[in-house]
Parts: sequence; structure tokens; C-alpha cells
Amino acid sequence: MSLFSTLALAMGTAWVSGINLYAAVATLGLLGRFAHLPLPGQLAVLTHWWVIAVALALYLIEFIADKIPFIDSAWDLAHTFIRVPAGAVLAAAAFGDFDPGIQVVALLLGGGLAFSAHGTKATTRAVINTSPEPVTNMVASVAEDVVAVGSILLAAFYPLVLVILVVLGLMMSLVVLPRTVKYFRAVLGKRRGKPDKLAP
Repeated sequence: MSLFSTLALAMGTAWVSGINLYAAVATLGLLGRFAHLPLPGQLAVLTHWWVIAVALALYLIEFIADKIPFIDSAWDLAHTFIRVPAGAVLAAAAFGDFDPGIQVVALLLGGGLAFSAHGTKATTRAVINTSPEPVTNMVASVAEDVVAVGSILLAAFYPLVLVILVVLGLMMSLVVLPRTVKYFRAVLGKRRGKPDKLAP
């Protein structure tokens, strides 16, 4: 796999992890195991059947929880401390065959991408949950699933398109940045025992 393809897969996987970590891991594992996609660095571990099974089971749980208003926000709250570090680790793992310094840079960039995607997802869904009808929430959740799986497929087969998508995603994150900051201030407030409204 070329350096650009490795970079696209690493950064794309980190970004998607901020949206749906389990879909990203399961899709990569399935592609590596059944489509014979060569996964770079240490990502080959994702092709183990038990890794795929656990990822699919967790994805199924998230698929259901993510369709229920306010349950999805609680799920996002808990995954604030899972998606971001996982995205960073996956990005670094993709560069497992490179110099340790490059792996550290990948870790930092991957964490930042996962954070931006997770923050955008969480704050957007918190706003959507202010609507009394459940349809919008379900449509948004399905759209996120499609983006997550589709982005991994793009990273594997059309890396340049994925890079463009990630750039557009980062631009969207900048637009919702004020609300993202408010969301994570509320998250930190809850951890310190000071409840705050999660909806912007």
C-alpha cells in the first residue's frame, strides 16, 4: 500500500471512528478478511474473527441505541472517552511499519480528527433531539451509518475522494465549533458533578 493510501486509510478511519467506531472497525475487518484488502501496519489485527464479531455486536447495540432520542445523546456522552482515543490508536496502528516519530504524529492527528467528527456528531444530535418527533433523529442516525461505512470503503478503494470528504467534514466541524465547545463543557461539568444542559 502506498504512503498516500496508508495516510488516507489512517486519517479516514480516525475520522470515521468519531462518528461510529464499531462500524469502522467491523468494515475494515470484513474488508481485510473477505475482500483481501491489505491493511497497513498493525491494522491487520482487525481481521481476526473475534475482533470482527465484537465490533459487529457493539455496532448492533449502537445501531439500536442511536435511533432513540436522548438515549443517543447519553451514548455519545459515554463514547466521548472511547471514540477519540480509539481513533488516535487506529491511525497510529496504520503507520505501525513506519518510524515511531511518524506514529506519534499519526496518533495526534488521528485523535484530532476523531475529536472533530465526534464533536460535530454529538452536538448536531443534541440539537436534533430538541425536536419532539423521532423521525429526524432516525434519519440522521441512518445517514451517519451510511457515511461511516461508505467512508471506509472510499478510504480503501478511492482514497483521494475520502481525503476530500474528510476536509469537508473538518470544515463542517469548524462551523459547529462554538456548539461543540459548549457540548464538551457540559460533558466535563457532568463528570465533575455539575450537571449542565447538553443541548446547545
